[in-house]
Amino acid sequence: MNQKSAELVTPVRNFSQPLSPTPRAARLARLLAAEQLRSWGLDVGRASQVVAELAANAITHGRVPGRDFRLTLYVVGDTLRIEVTDARGDRLPAPQHPAADAESGRGLVVVEAVADRWGVASGPYPCKTVWAELSVGGGTHAGQPLPAE
Repeated sequence: MNQKSAELVTPVRNFSQPLSPTPRAARLARLLAAEQLRSWGLDVGRASQVVAELAANAITHGRVPGRDFRLTLYVVGDTLRIEVTDARGDRLPAPQHPAADAESGRGLVVVEAVADRWGVASGPYPCKTVWAELSVGGGTHAGQPLPAE
């Protein structure tokens, strides 16, 4: 019996890279993501900001000596999903609003403001994945043009 398979109407684009949990890797994650998004013909502004924040959090709060973190990007339809997986599933993120003069602690507040949706998925043990989704169709967010990098 020959059955005609359904054709995928929307292409799925996928990128994944393990990175060592060092401060330089946060910058590298942002640069790799920007280059990949450009190769897909997508705007890099908001996505680069989200990647930088999630990678910095993985390095700061999810670091386990000898264990890498993983950056994954994929696009399905008009949605870009950014995932950063680290080895500290016991440390779940929560946006904080630090004092005005604090020098850090605003990463997830930025992600919350820039992304359309974000969340955390547990596993596989002992890992967690912090993810954010951004609309890439139409080129705007909250009625504003996407910033160019």
